Amino acid sequence: MSNSLYDTLGVSKNATADEIKKAYRKLARQYHPDINKESGAEEKFKEINAAYEILSDEKKRAQYDRYGDSMFGGQSFHDFSRNAGGADINDILNNIFSGGFGGFGRGFSSSNNFSGGFGGFGGFEEDLDLQASVKIPFEKGILGGEHLINISNEQVKIKIPHGIKDGEKLRIRGKGKGFQGQRGDLILKVELEKSDEYERDDDDLYKKIEISLKSALFGDKISIKTPRKEVKITIPPNSKNNQKIRLKGYGVQNRKTDIYGDLYLILNVKLPDINTLDPDFVKILEEKLPKE
Repeated sequence: MSNSLYDTLGVSKNATADEIKKAYRKLARQYHPDINKESGAEEKFKEINAAYEILSDEKKRAQYDRYGDSMFGGQSFHDFSRNAGGADINDILNNIFSGGFGGFGRGFSSSNNFSGGFGGFGGFEEDLDLQASVKIPFEKGILGGEHLINISNEQVKIKIPHGIKDGEKLRIRGKGKGFQGQRGDLILKVELEKSDEYERDDDDLYKKIEISLKSALFGDKISIKTPRKEVKITIPPNSKNNQKIRLKGYGVQNRKTDIYGDLYLILNVKLPDINTLDPDFVKILEEKLPKE
């Protein structure tokens, strides 16, 4: 949590009331408009006074210590003060602190130049958000669907979008912490479980399949399971080990574009055990097979 209010007065978060007062008086003298005629001195003076207004009040200081810069829409107090435009910074702060954030949304209008950054509860909702990780089965990350999770002993049904990637976040509205009738959101960081069957590279999938030597040499038609359905594929004659066969559009459907990636089958040619073959056939093989 940022200590930008304390930074404004140049004191530590653990500063005593006397230390805060002493720092304020020194800075106030330094930047008083009657003494300091430099550009920006008056704005700095207002910022110092506003910071002292909060930190010298026990209740306001405790409120700031709890919520930090989320009270200023997540920006530093310095930036918040600068963005006040023509509005009276102390009026704004009184609105924020007296209303327990509630006045924050009501106190600003487009005429106060705050419509862009300070609408609603500013950073307050962010403060009530709960952060958690959730493990998703690999194929559910591809196909999407409903998923049950336990949060604070409550079973919550969440919707997984198709094509979600490892590390992406899902926002579940109204399942965060509660405060004064407000409820934050639950922010879930997705961890995709590993698959024994597939490797995923963005929207493309890779799957190893085992084929016989006969299929590799002479070609074949085989059935392959994909995440969505079973398909018949043709193994071309004279196929090599680790050769790839591309199944266009059988990969992951992108979450944003809805475009499908591809599925690549990687051939693993299984060699037969020589001891299981017909001895006469083995003799011919030994004589006729090229060494290179």
